[in-house]
Amino acid sequence: MDPSKSRISRARLLRKRMTEPELILWSQLRKGQLGGHKFRRQHPIGPYVVDFACLQAKLVVELDGGHHSAQRGTDRERDANIEELGFKVLRIWNDDVRRNLSGVLDRIASELQNHH
Repeated sequence: MDPSKSRISRARLLRKRMTEPELILWSQLRKGQLGGHKFRRQHPIGPYVVDFACLQAKLVVELDGGHHSAQRGTDRERDANIEELGFKVLRIWNDDVRRNLSGVLDRIASELQNHH
C-alpha cells in the first residue's frame, strides 16, 4: 500500500477511536464554531496524522496525555518537522481540555488571530 493511502487509512481509524478529550475539543471546533475557522480532525500532514488542523490558518492542535511527558524529545522532533511544512503546532494537555475548556478555546482563538 502506498504511504499516503496508509496515512489516510490510519486517520480514518483514529477518527473512530477518538479519546474523550479529543471528542470534547472536536465538539467545539467542528463546523466553524471557533471564529468561523474550519478544522479537520485526525488529518494527515506530511508523514504524520495530527489531532486537529486548520489548513487555512496553518495551525495544528495536538492533545497530549500523560505518556507525552516521557516522549518530549520525539514530540519536539515531530513538531519541528510539521513546522517545516509551514504549520504552527499548539500542544495542549488532555487535563486542560477537561478542566479548562474555555481557556483552551481562548488559546486556540488567540493563535488563529495571530495568523492574520
